[in-house]
Amino acid sequence: MTTRPTDTGGAPTDHRSDRWSGALLDLDAYLARIGYEGPREPTLAVLRDLQRAHTTGIPFENVHAVLGRDLPLDLPSVEARLVHGGRGGYCFEHVVLFAAALERLGFQVTGLMGRISLGASKILPATHGLLAVTARDDVREWLCDIGYGAGPLGPIELADGAHAAYDGWRYRLERRPGAHGVDHWWLHQTAPDRGPSGWIDRHTFTLTEQYPIDYVVASHFVGTNARSPFVRRIFAQRMTPTAHHSLDGPTLTTTRSDGTRKTEELAPGALDGTLRELFGITLTEEELRGLSRDGLGHG
Repeated sequence: MTTRPTDTGGAPTDHRSDRWSGALLDLDAYLARIGYEGPREPTLAVLRDLQRAHTTGIPFENVHAVLGRDLPLDLPSVEARLVHGGRGGYCFEHVVLFAAALERLGFQVTGLMGRISLGASKILPATHGLLAVTARDDVREWLCDIGYGAGPLGPIELADGAHAAYDGWRYRLERRPGAHGVDHWWLHQTAPDRGPSGWIDRHTFTLTEQYPIDYVVASHFVGTNARSPFVRRIFAQRMTPTAHHSLDGPTLTTTRSDGTRKTEELAPGALDGTLRELFGITLTEEELRGLSRDGLGHG
């Protein structure tokens, strides 16, 4: 079990029950959106089922950022987009929504921030939100990385050397000493195409607690800064037990848990059908025109 940070006065970090605005969530609508019909209690089994349902039920996408639209992260706004609007979102939207649902159900939820690495040789900005969660019937802390777009389909125990496998997709955690006594945690996932080891470092994070306002600041950079790839071209991802579908501009890649991969370039005019059929994302004609002009390079 990990130890939560304390403030400068030595008092335990405040875990207010309303930090994630769970009381405002339309829980019935959210659970219907992800197709979850199971128990509503804060147990480890429920956490596993909820993460699987959320990860496979709501896609990853950045259409609003590419089109230059505002992306408020208050819960009502996120709920309007991802739940009632039937749209997807990027990591911060997913994290805010999932944290609210867990809080509403009685889980203890702590926000974390990570840096996407994917083998990069330079330090990238901390722009990835994820959660540490504790269930009522289990003393361990669990990493819930529900906004990455490529799984995992369930939580991973927050422990050095922990391994997890879901439907053939494998992950492991590693803790490395950092400066000033702050350890860095690395999440690795299987990637047979990335070298003989078969693993790639996906992102790194610390256990420094993050608050909703921290996600607002990071999301502003991701969704508006000209150097962010999320404002330059469309990204969409859909995770299923058997395949991970990824759209990066006009390039569509489908990867399966055995490492096999298929890549193709979308033909002009194919974006609408691909988003609807493969990702479950329905756009307006105006949005499609904007993406064809700015986000795909076909216009």
